[in-house]
Amino acid sequence: MEKSKIRDRVLAELKKLITQSCKNPKDSQKYQELHIALLKKYYNATNVSIDYHRHRVQMDVIQDESIYDPKKVNTYLPTIYTNLLFKSLCAFLTTCVEKDHKSIGFYAQLLNSFDKTKPTLELV
Repeated sequence: MEKSKIRDRVLAELKKLITQSCKNPKDSQKYQELHIALLKKYYNATNVSIDYHRHRVQMDVIQDESIYDPKKVNTYLPTIYTNLLFKSLCAFLTTCVEKDHKSIGFYAQLLNSFDKTKPTLELV
């Protein structure tokens, strides 16, 4: 019961952050990094770039993860160049949110990184 509450809270906060970040994505480098992190996680991609003006995402999607070995330097991973178009950035990023346990942990870390950048007020 408690885990589902935490999961729901993380997902709700992430959706709120995505909505907020889509209003003026070019204004903040941190928001652009959030968008790229979400896309990299969902598509298992590298070299992600977002053209906000043309509503386009360009990235290299890793074809075969079985070749990847974390114990070695991976100089070659087969990738497919992908060029995606989107109508609404907010709707597109929201569909990239997965609800499995591993993803929830990743999203919690993303949210945590945004909380640290907020200025804190101290009573004097």
